[in-house]
Amino acid sequence: MSDVALFHSVYGLRPAVLAAADRLRAAGHRVVTPDLYGEPAVDTVEAGFALLDKVGKQTTLDRARAAVAGLPPDTVMAGFSFGVWVAAELLAERPAAALLLLHGIAGTPGAVRPGLPVQLHLADPDEYEPQDEVEAWQRAMTAAGADLSVYRYPGPGHLFTDPGVPDYDAAASELTWERVLTFLDGR
Repeated sequence: MSDVALFHSVYGLRPAVLAAADRLRAAGHRVVTPDLYGEPAVDTVEAGFALLDKVGKQTTLDRARAAVAGLPPDTVMAGFSFGVWVAAELLAERPAAALLLLHGIAGTPGAVRPGLPVQLHLADPDEYEPQDEVEAWQRAMTAAGADLSVYRYPGPGHLFTDPGVPDYDAAASELTWERVLTFLDGR
């Protein structure tokens, strides 16, 4: 059983994030899903970025820090898209059992301890993550000693595990969650 801090995308705390947390809980994991905005979730990327601008990145990080303050040091930091950045920022500040990245790359190699399990799930191609940037990130994370697993999903759009957005792909989503559960069971 793993403790997991699961951070939402720029859309806010959507039903897809809560459903993902429920799925992980049903498999025996303890999961927190903090609302980093304190505002209702939105339906478009543009509205999400407007909401992030309104709330501010610093406030979102402060709320994330507060949410994980009482969690054990072997908590898995996880995020959806923008939440990947949040998870990686916290990794730089506190120990973690692993880093789970859904729909985005983030993380500074200086925050990675040798052997840190890192799993990435990304659309192929991904409109927000150019291939050359993904490859450079992979090289840097591997050089820093991360135990890196990268899964690319041809065809779907960026946020392909969220059934509430046009990017959704049921088959890619199901495969992602199977792989995530295997990853978490190994922690």
